[in-house]
Amino acid sequence: MRVDSWLWAVRLTKSRSVSTAACRAGHVKVNGTRVKPAANLKVGDTVTYRGERERVVEVVQLLTKRVGAPEAAKAYVDHSPPVLPREAVPFVPVRDRGAGRPTKRERREIDKLRGRDLPPVGWVDEDD
Repeated sequence: MRVDSWLWAVRLTKSRSVSTAACRAGHVKVNGTRVKPAANLKVGDTVTYRGERERVVEVVQLLTKRVGAPEAAKAYVDHSPPVLPREAVPFVPVRDRGAGRPTKRERREIDKLRGRDLPPVGWVDEDD
């Protein structure tokens, strides 16, 4: 069975063309090696798909047609890493649209916030 067809059938991708494009872009691995869309898949293989998040699944059943979500979930065993909660993702401040470029003072505050407020490399303090 083709990898792109199986990814679509078990509902890991929204369409067959999306799964084919993911294979061509190198976002799909079978047993640790990148594969083409027409690569053969068999029961027991481990498929790693990097879409909106990384999914690591073990093939339990080969499906030729797209089925409902409960049936599709029975076709694989999910070994994916857990999704980080929103609280764990750091907050990134966003400037208002149309506010223009940051002033020198705002730039210094942004650098301090990001931890980049260190002096330049090779900079020597003349007081020493």
